Amino acid sequence: MSKNRLIYLPLGGAGEIGMNCYLYGYGPKGKERFILVDLGVTFPDMDSTPGVDLIMPDISWIVERVDRLDAVFITHAHEDHVGGVGHLYSRLNVPIYARKFTAWHAKHKMADQGQPEEEIRTVGAYPEVIKAGPFSVSYLPVSHSIPESSGLIIDSPAGRIVHTGDFKLDETPMVGEPFDPKLWAEIASEGVKALVCDSTNVFSPLPGRSEASVAPELTKFVKDASGMVVATTFASNIARVKALADAGQAAGRSVVLLGRAMRRMVTAGQETGVLTDFPTTIPAEDAASIPRENLMLLVTGSQGERRAASAQLSRGKYLGLSMKEGDTFLFSSKTIPGNERGVIRIMNAYSEMGVDVVDDHGGLYHVSGHANGPDLQTVHGIIKPDMLIPMHGEHRHLRQHAKLGKAAGLASIVAVNGTMVDLTGDVPQAVEYIETGRTYLDGKVKIGAMDGVVRDRIRMALNGHALVTIVIDEDDEPLGDPWVETMGLPELGRSGAPLIDVLEGDLSQLLMRMGDKTLRDDAKIEEELRKVLRRTANDEIGKKPEVTVVISRLS
Repeated sequence: MSKNRLIYLPLGGAGEIGMNCYLYGYGPKGKERFILVDLGVTFPDMDSTPGVDLIMPDISWIVERVDRLDAVFITHAHEDHVGGVGHLYSRLNVPIYARKFTAWHAKHKMADQGQPEEEIRTVGAYPEVIKAGPFSVSYLPVSHSIPESSGLIIDSPAGRIVHTGDFKLDETPMVGEPFDPKLWAEIASEGVKALVCDSTNVFSPLPGRSEASVAPELTKFVKDASGMVVATTFASNIARVKALADAGQAAGRSVVLLGRAMRRMVTAGQETGVLTDFPTTIPAEDAASIPRENLMLLVTGSQGERRAASAQLSRGKYLGLSMKEGDTFLFSSKTIPGNERGVIRIMNAYSEMGVDVVDDHGGLYHVSGHANGPDLQTVHGIIKPDMLIPMHGEHRHLRQHAKLGKAAGLASIVAVNGTMVDLTGDVPQAVEYIETGRTYLDGKVKIGAMDGVVRDRIRMALNGHALVTIVIDEDDEPLGDPWVETMGLPELGRSGAPLIDVLEGDLSQLLMRMGDKTLRDDAKIEEELRKVLRRTANDEIGKKPEVTVVISRLS
């Protein structure tokens, strides 16, 4: 009989930040039973994924073995952990477990995609245990930038795994559960085989600050501000949203929530009981009758999202409200790498209006939701695992985290997406590499990243497009001249003549030179027309457009 093994396999979130999706398996090689941790998404950009709505992990590997998958566990309600639930459930069809606040969001995502909400199973925190195949799983409360975040205590016949999820060491998080070192020590007391750990802030050299340190600074800021105050932060950071609302109330301002995500998060917090004593807010339509100096707007769009409230205000009016000279806009957030251009665009738009824009360069108005380097070392010391597996980070984060572990005497490995790691022995070993990728939600359909759809879209965006139409009569002779339509190309070439005229002239010459054999073969006609059009276009405008050839034959 085959020897049982305990394996870890990241499908997303290892070697990148976002799109978290991790597999754990136990059993004989090739017959393991699995659990899946998180079904996250990441977001597209116009440079690499134009037109794409959402990016999800490619879960084909586990779908091919879905008869051996027992459950999905969601650690918290950030999109990069729960965003794929509704889109991917139908390929898995197993129970999905989450704590109350996360389950609220997961159920809404299932309903949005027409999936059964009852497959989201709401569970409590440790010491409650969920049995899933050979695994026993408990939710370990952690502090993070969204309520009810949790790590997972995963017990298997080969030992205990602690999967931290996203976390920070915050004993005063304002909303949600504080870091409890005694509880962490308790779950480590029986021995931990592997600590699979968040690596996001491994390069930050100082211990992380508490969310409680931000509230007094926000209160002072809003009190001293003139005009209307508008502030943005991550909508999911309910503690920060509440601190901002409290600051507005303390300054005698009426508070308005703008943006669907902001309202949804506050509603979720109130309905699940994690958010209490939230200041009274007023609807946007009532704000117009209130003096500007008595208003505070809390808006979505801290990352420069074009459709969010902050961006819409920067372009003019939003729900009847607008910014004016003397108003103040606060970014109580950190700009995620890659989003800088969108954020700066909004900042400049407000500056042109005469609005004072304040960001968090001074460190007063934002703290991270992830453990810094020294905090990770603290956790290593509390848990004392046999081995450390860095996750949730780009390659450089994983590598640096592994170095920290090794410096403390912990066996470690850098395991990026697709690296199957055997955790059974004394040291982690990479035993197999599987193909991983991405699934794009493109409109209403899901496509593979390698399907060529987005690649063709990028090529058309870079090079333009030309449509060539010709008619062939029943004697296999061209009927009239070819005609060309272009998109994304200039009207005139360097010859000074209209580009379409030059293209059509060269294609007409080509058709007249074609032999009977070629004229009977549509594939050869298409190949020759494409080649000549791209060559002529390159001569005229320095670009080789994408070409579509339509051949109509008269019978």
